[in-house]
Amino acid sequence: MSSVTATTVPPGPVDPAPEHTRPRLDWRLRFGALSLIWGFSFLLIKVGTQGYAPFQVTLGRLAFGTAVLAVAMAVRRERLPRGARTWGHLAVAGFLLNALPFSLFAFAELTIPSTLAGICNATSPLWGMALSLVALSEDRPTRVRVAGLGLGFLGVLTVLGAWQGFQGLDARGTALALLASLSYPVGWIYVRRTLAGNSHSNLSLTGGQLLLATVQLAVVTPLFTTLPTAFAVGPLLAIAALGTLGTGLAVLIQYGLVAEVGPTTGQMVTYFVPVIAAAAGIVLLGETLTWSTPVGAAIVLAGAALTQVRPKRQA
Repeated sequence: MSSVTATTVPPGPVDPAPEHTRPRLDWRLRFGALSLIWGFSFLLIKVGTQGYAPFQVTLGRLAFGTAVLAVAMAVRRERLPRGARTWGHLAVAGFLLNALPFSLFAFAELTIPSTLAGICNATSPLWGMALSLVALSEDRPTRVRVAGLGLGFLGVLTVLGAWQGFQGLDARGTALALLASLSYPVGWIYVRRTLAGNSHSNLSLTGGQLLLATVQLAVVTPLFTTLPTAFAVGPLLAIAALGTLGTGLAVLIQYGLVAEVGPTTGQMVTYFVPVIAAAAGIVLLGETLTWSTPVGAAIVLAGAALTQVRPKRQA
């Protein structure tokens, strides 16, 4: 994502891949792989924080992810963007879409299950729809979308057990996870206003964005953490997998999907991520669920799906 992403549209124009360069692997298989990668990201964050501080987990994630994109850029012979204005916008985008939400999820999972973090991540489309009504004048509300927004947040209250007074809920960790999911649509609205139509390729822009986010964490991390006295191998491998797969490779797969099947189908991965995150947390980490968690998650996903419904254009 970017969680995790993320459920996002690339910052620049999406150029359809030429016929001879399109991947031979069927898009459905890549869609499934992306769902698995992002779904397992919350488990990897949880494992990473068992050996390293949250900022260290995020720094490692960004460093490995940036390395993957650097290799991809070298293979495709692409260069980083130019221009101080573009780099300024990418610095803000890197903070809102990478440095901030990645760090918030890492801190959140110190006290909440990876399952709950994955479900909180699924609220991003709800936040995005609510914000777009205010920030994007061309994105007008419809009854269906407003109903989806209300339904989605009803699902959030169900997950959190509102009728029980949020008993047993770690309020701080949950709030951090919800703030992380809010950061994504804020970032993409910013990108849409500042970098849409940019002449640079998606790969070039994202490479620069991740590089700047890595620099931001490289500055912050030493100020708030100390070097670990021992390097735990398991958590370190989890961080490496989180960066190379969940951040670097996932971005490349997502862009390929969006170029081939369009953003609507490409973003449907959002609805599979919390299911996979919950299954991974329960099976591999021994996390438990009350009945309200899967029921609330289903309501959240239904609401999120309704917020993506666009009115048909009149012929």
